[in-house]
Amino acid sequence: MNETIMKTLGVTLGVCLLCSLFVSFTAVSLRDQQNTNKLNDKRIKILEAANIYDESMSVEDQFKNLEIRFLDFDTGETYREYKDFDIDKYDQLQSLRFSDQSKPVPADKDIAIIKNRENIGKIYFSTKDNEIDKLILPIRGYGLWGTLYGYIAIENDFNTVVGIEFYEHKETPGLGGEVDNPNWKNIWVGKEIYQSGDVKLQVIKGAVDQNMNDAKYMVDGLSGATLTSRGVSNMIEYWFSDSGYLKLLENFDYES
Repeated sequence: MNETIMKTLGVTLGVCLLCSLFVSFTAVSLRDQQNTNKLNDKRIKILEAANIYDESMSVEDQFKNLEIRFLDFDTGETYREYKDFDIDKYDQLQSLRFSDQSKPVPADKDIAIIKNRENIGKIYFSTKDNEIDKLILPIRGYGLWGTLYGYIAIENDFNTVVGIEFYEHKETPGLGGEVDNPNWKNIWVGKEIYQSGDVKLQVIKGAVDQNMNDAKYMVDGLSGATLTSRGVSNMIEYWFSDSGYLKLLENFDYES
């Protein structure tokens, strides 16, 4: 009788162990696939922001055509290599967890409400005839319900918008969530960021009067989403200020 019980327990434990191993293996496999999908989604947004995404080609192959650089925000200098960081794996948002890799944003400058800014960023650009053609820059800022994360691409005049894309946000569908609407994103194309060195581009309330002299610096507001619209304006102002990409763009403009 005892021998039968022991055999039964042994079989039961064996089955439980096999099931546990199977579940663990499946969870790891799914997590790896989810991470791959998330990475590809970001890459697609980068390509779409620059208006160079081709659905007929693999994302990986298209991404190989982009140049990637580390960016020192304090100096505006870019690097192919930086310390022991792997440029393909480097996640500037993860660096926000470490005090030696990021710094608090002073309250009077934190209009995008990001609290902390990484010391080293990562930028992307396409080239043509060995010169920068389009520059793609990560941006983020607080909307209504949380932080919006995305990319904005600009021409090699370092002022004219090529496109804007958001890959993550918590805005209300049909309202602030319209940041994903292709019609609204198309409005950004050709808009200009700076006027006489100051950030002028903003999302206004209502529709832009194209007869206005400053129309090229204005984007239609999102209907029923005043705080989201303001949040997008604030993130543009922050990231193109001296705290963000201004030093980089001045360096690039000087080199060109």
